[in-house]
Amino acid sequence: MAEFTLELNDDQKQVRDWLHGFAADVIRPAASEWDEREETPWPVIQEAAKVGIYSLDFYAQQYFDPTGLGIPMAMEELFWGDAGIALSIVGTGLAAVGVLANGTEEQIGTWIPQMYGDADDVKVAAFCSSEPDAGSDVASMRTRAVYDQAKDEWVLNGTKTWATNGGIAGVHVVVAVVDAELGSKGHASFIVPPNTPGLSQGQKFKKHGIRASHTAEVVLEDVRVPGHCLLGGKEKLDQRLARARERAASGGERVKNAAMATFEASRPAVGAMAVGTARAAYEVALDYAKTRTQFGRPIIDNQGIAFQLADMRTQIDAARLLVWRASWMATTGKPFTSAEGSMSKLYASETAKKVTAQAVQILGGNGFTREYPVERMHRDAAIYTIFEGTSEIQRLVIARTLSGMPIR
Repeated sequence: MAEFTLELNDDQKQVRDWLHGFAADVIRPAASEWDEREETPWPVIQEAAKVGIYSLDFYAQQYFDPTGLGIPMAMEELFWGDAGIALSIVGTGLAAVGVLANGTEEQIGTWIPQMYGDADDVKVAAFCSSEPDAGSDVASMRTRAVYDQAKDEWVLNGTKTWATNGGIAGVHVVVAVVDAELGSKGHASFIVPPNTPGLSQGQKFKKHGIRASHTAEVVLEDVRVPGHCLLGGKEKLDQRLARARERAASGGERVKNAAMATFEASRPAVGAMAVGTARAAYEVALDYAKTRTQFGRPIIDNQGIAFQLADMRTQIDAARLLVWRASWMATTGKPFTSAEGSMSKLYASETAKKVTAQAVQILGGNGFTREYPVERMHRDAAIYTIFEGTSEIQRLVIARTLSGMPIR
């Protein structure tokens, strides 16, 4: 088991510097353009694929880093570049994590490579869980999956929303209800292969931030997928549903939900994204405060500015430490007995919102214009307290874990 350390090893430092260089040289110069266009930055994704950043091999290397710091380190550097473009580069990872968390070895080997494609033919994937009436309230999910035993096929019907890469993806991972009586415990995840009839893109959303990342509805109308596209397989699903029914009858312990397994695995990574955005805004504000003069001196000479920057840096470092702790715990098999994964996402997300707002304030009128990047960073930061579990949901998870009570 890897010991917990706050020092990156030489290999990790080399990867970090390589990612930082790509973020500085390729992502940042393109950030404003793609934010304005509100389109998927395919040329940037292509460049990431050419150098090996957008690839299964790269994410596998980071995912299996024995210290657990590979993924959060990568997320922080890419999102330091720009949140919207970075999300377009890493958005496929959520679908990949969905397969890793719930799929068989054969499914992992079959579908994850198809999610990325290659440098000459880049693909993206989408994880589809939220619905118009079921965001935080996953028990209200309406998308249904019905098994057609005669054909060994699952038939999916429903509408998903807020899906990153929804509709433009080759592979979609869809969470659906297979037993409505079990609520959220009666859900399962399915692979919808490329060009499957019945799947279409619904509304594409125009967003406050992360505009370079494609977000849309996914409509499923009698979508038929082969039985082997049920993640984990039918035998495992039947066993899980049977246990859930037994425990529901006896009031026993809960059974893990397919979508929640994906979110639990990804929360520290989202925290790292937030750290990257916060750090970027802090650095802009610090440089500005050193060079902007008022009343004959740099504004950082004023305690009102200097103390804000001190607090910003402290909060960013604290957020990173929470993310690294949770990532190390997850990799080394230590249980989140105090909801450490949710803690990391909660604190980092709130820090990103606060720090980017302070950066705008430090830049004053300039911070409110699109001539400076903190305006965009502030808009982007708002998403971290919303997607993959709102801050309110994270607090609920933490409170329930600490108290052992069904807090509502």
